[in-house]
Amino acid sequence: MDCIKAAERVEKAVTPVAKKASLAAMLGFALMAGAARAAKEYNLQPPVTPIGEQIYDLHIYIMWICVVIFIGVFAVMFYSIFAHRRSKGHQAAQFHENTMVEVVWTIIPFFILLFMAFPATKTILAMKDTTVPDMTIKVTGYQWKWGYDYIDQGFGFVSNLKTPYTQIHNEEPKGEHYLLEVDQPMVVPVGKRVRVLITAGDVIHSWWVPAFGVKQDAIPGFVRDSWFRADKPGIYRGQCAELCGKEHGFMPVVVEVLPADQYAAWADAQKKKATAAADDPAKVWDPKDLIARGEGVYTANCAACHQATGKGVPPAFPPLDGSKIATGPVEAHLDTVLNGVVKNGQSTAMVPWKNTLSPTDIAAVITYERNSWGNHVGDAVQPAQVVAAKK
Repeated sequence: MDCIKAAERVEKAVTPVAKKASLAAMLGFALMAGAARAAKEYNLQPPVTPIGEQIYDLHIYIMWICVVIFIGVFAVMFYSIFAHRRSKGHQAAQFHENTMVEVVWTIIPFFILLFMAFPATKTILAMKDTTVPDMTIKVTGYQWKWGYDYIDQGFGFVSNLKTPYTQIHNEEPKGEHYLLEVDQPMVVPVGKRVRVLITAGDVIHSWWVPAFGVKQDAIPGFVRDSWFRADKPGIYRGQCAELCGKEHGFMPVVVEVLPADQYAAWADAQKKKATAAADDPAKVWDPKDLIARGEGVYTANCAACHQATGKGVPPAFPPLDGSKIATGPVEAHLDTVLNGVVKNGQSTAMVPWKNTLSPTDIAAVITYERNSWGNHVGDAVQPAQVVAAKK
């Protein structure tokens, strides 16, 4: 019995110690894991473009300048506090308007800013130099997806989030590229200078690929541009960096960089797919089908300015409901959509759509506008009329 009681006393004494040791071990492992993650993510993404490398080098360069300033200022401050403390009998010096001190603390920051501004200006100028591209891609932000039009090669597509909703709703484990995967990425060849024309079809978005050093706002009614040259094949991920609505976090950017031969094969396949999917401009459509298709075209391209109700936002964006254009001669309506509106020699917010939308889409959206809301013209525009008007 005495042995049993002694064993119980030992167990009671050891259990709290064991629990504390176990807790300490768990905490240690958590801290080690956190440190490992911090070590992995403490800096910018590794750059793969010339601009990305300049941004990365500029970041490191300015960071070390800040570190030197921090150490110097606080070293002097702490030394002064410690070496001239009151307990050693020091008395605070009484002086005012020391010209030398004021000159020094003006000149030194000036030269520091000069050493920081020169490389920063050089990098910014390089970022804005979009001349002599090897290819041009138009990037359009929508709520909540990206459209890519390969202007030089005559095809385009829309890139949507691929992450399953079962992962988003925590019904299954999240994947490696959670919310950073798409059904169809932008594809570019390695080593080629790619100019991107960036705009939006509804609200302000921002096309951002950190490894490329590219971050450009996509603004409705404006076309901004940037460029990159990826020197390393691979898949690079980014996302919209401008709050654009309730699903802002669900519109990633994915760019796949391929060797030249693989890119050529991919582009050829895309061209064949676009040709196969193209509508016959000679086809005569039923007005009801045109209106149904036109509603989708209008929502994607026109509703941001003219509103889903057709009421517009006067005076910047005139209403289409009851307008002279949408209820008047079809030729004038067609000319407006194809060529935009020009006043005083300058384009207004109404941009030309003849090179952006297909003849069928233009015919559909005009038919929709003439037969929706309070407009009941009753006519229909066929793709052949659009083709004839574009000549």
